[in-house]
Parts: sequence; C-alpha cells; structure tokens
Amino acid sequence: MTLPAPTYDLVLLLDPQAEEPERAKIVADAREAIAAKGELVHHDEWGERALAYPIDHKTTAEYHLLQFHASQVELIEELSRSLHIADGVIRFRINKLKPGTPDAPDMRSGVTHSREETEPATPEEPAVA
Repeated sequence: MTLPAPTYDLVLLLDPQAEEPERAKIVADAREAIAAKGELVHHDEWGERALAYPIDHKTTAEYHLLQFHASQVELIEELSRSLHIADGVIRFRINKLKPGTPDAPDMRSGVTHSREETEPATPEEPAVA
C-alpha cells in the first residue's frame, strides 16, 4: 500500500511594480512545473496586500497561494531554484502540510469570520451576540 503524495503550500509574494506579463509568467511557470512533476490542488490569488514589514523598500506585494501534491523532492528543489532567481519575486515559502490540515481561508475578500460565526457554540461556551 502506497501513501498519498504529501501536500505543500507555495506562497508567492510578487512585486506589484513589476509588469503584469512578468508576474503572470512567474505564476504560470510555477503552475507548469507543478503540473509536470506533481498535481496542482488549488490556486488562490489573494491580490495586493500590505507586507508585515518593508522588504527592499516595498510595502505591498501581490500574494498567491498554490497548494499541490508532490511525490518527488526534485519538484520542490526546481521550484525553489527558479523562484530564487526570478525577477519580480519578493519572497516565497514552500511548506509541507501535515495530514488533516484544514483548507486555506478565502483571503480574496479580506474579511475573516470569527469562531462564533463558523462554529456552533457548545453548552460550556455561550454564544456572544
């Protein structure tokens, strides 16, 4: 019995001052690399958001989250190598997710829901109105 391929998150922070075709090519190249040696599960475009701290005098970045399955370490190494040298990439991070990790929240609207809105209250915790 073989185990399923691990799931990874690739978070891309792209320079919003880079040309749109350049940013689109970076995302397309990452998607193609994943499709060639793995399986793309989900791609979220979170849009332009403020950075927690300035990076290279930039205060905003265009965020993308790509979730994928990869059974070959070569895919992770290839993505890392190509994103390190790509102009227009401010930062990126590839994380291996533990089994049972919940899906990523929908960040496009910029609105997050409180726990009371997403989970029913238990008798020990009365709902706060």
